[in-house]
Amino acid sequence: MFKSVAQARRGSLTLAASLLLRSISSRANDKGKLANKVAVIPGSTNGIGFAIARRLAQDGAHVVVSSRKQQNVDRAVAALQGEGLSVMGTQCHVGKAEDRERLVTTALEHYGGVDIMVCVAAVNPLVGSTLGSSEQVWDKILSVNVKAPALLLSQVLPHMEKRRGGSVVLVSSVGAYIPEVKLGAYNVSKTAILGLTRTLSVELAPKNIRVNCLVPGFIETNFSQVLHDDPSLWNSMKRLYGTQRLGQPVDCAGLVSFLCSPDASYITGENIMVAGFSPVL
Repeated sequence: MFKSVAQARRGSLTLAASLLLRSISSRANDKGKLANKVAVIPGSTNGIGFAIARRLAQDGAHVVVSSRKQQNVDRAVAALQGEGLSVMGTQCHVGKAEDRERLVTTALEHYGGVDIMVCVAAVNPLVGSTLGSSEQVWDKILSVNVKAPALLLSQVLPHMEKRRGGSVVLVSSVGAYIPEVKLGAYNVSKTAILGLTRTLSVELAPKNIRVNCLVPGFIETNFSQVLHDDPSLWNSMKRLYGTQRLGQPVDCAGLVSFLCSPDASYITGENIMVAGFSPVL
């Protein structure tokens, strides 16, 4: 009898502790600097995008993640919801109009609007020299890396206008400043993102929509593994990196959260590098 009473008490304590943790998580979500904002993040089921999705949700946002593969979406959503975060997801290839539409519709149906867009999705084939790239390679890279973020934002724009403002973060690369010869067309696409950021920031400022750009350096992700697994390349890059280490996806997440928050309400049109060094431009 005493044993069963003790077990019951332990069960009650476990349940109480679980409810308390959920309550704390809920209150933290409500009080975060991005409380009740809705963020759409294409390309966010691993690497930099996943770290950003987690951080924005931890700071109170309702987040919609996406990937070209449904299994990646399911895995990311399960992981983040398991942490008590407000996250939904859908399959989305940003190069396809119908997928972009579905991504926006998912945000509207689940959360009623869009306040934030962080466009991480990109393609990164190793294609050799710039002039050696085929027309197909150029079309694919420019379509996904440059055209798609602009088209997606055009679909999101009316919904940000209804909320009387918003924040957009595009993602470039250190390759825009220090081109890697193996990534000719990719370097060009990421340089275009710097210009897209500046142009959109001017166009959208009257609508109270800020547009800034994250410029990651050498970040340890599956996306960039082919580069940081190359000892000769990494040794040459270490000469530039004051921190002498690869960046981690979480190193990018805090900056994006800041840029999407009221703390950055007077910052727009900026291309901000997260690379462990400052290149001489």
